[in-house]
Amino acid sequence: MKQDFKHFSQVDIDRIIEMAWEDRTPFEAIAYQFKLSEQEVIRLMRRELKPSSWRLWRERAHQVSIKHQKKREQDVSRFKCSLQRQITLNKISKR
Repeated sequence: MKQDFKHFSQVDIDRIIEMAWEDRTPFEAIAYQFKLSEQEVIRLMRRELKPSSWRLWRERAHQVSIKHQKKREQDVSRFKCSLQRQITLNKISKR
């Protein structure tokens, strides 16, 4: 199914890209929050990123084994590092 991403605001698209770049955030978390499959996330990333950024992200997503919930250790039930500070308006608080 071909999906246009027009129903997402720019803030939503930015958040999806941010979640896709995070190593600890599985594709299932993006699917739960935004109703996008892994293939749709890949299409969105290809459309929104520069070609060089796309290649870097795609290689990184292939290398990270915890991008899929099934490949994660069973005791990991959170999507972010316990040491990560709150993210407000896409800006990470300074330490």
